[in-house]
Amino acid sequence: MTQKDFTARIASETGMTKRLTDGLLQATVDTIVEALNENQTVMLQNFGTLSVKERPARTVRNPKTVEVQQAQAKRIVSFQVNPTLKQQVRHGQAE
Repeated sequence: MTQKDFTARIASETGMTKRLTDGLLQATVDTIVEALNENQTVMLQNFGTLSVKERPARTVRNPKTVEVQQAQAKRIVSFQVNPTLKQQVRHGQAE
């Protein structure tokens, strides 16, 4: 499902315009990104939890050349699925 499809479905289910729905979706994504950049955890009820984790620097080996290199530390986004969503997908249910 693309963002366009997602926006169209929300618009048809809520009676809002596609333009308004697209703006709300973009504002939601922007808010989530800002919160993650501030190291906040984002919990969306019945969906899941987004958080940022720090991966430390580590030594890696190129399997082709056997060359040892240093991989830099980095921040990654972690998503943990809510058990309710997991159950609904597993059993083909929709709320």
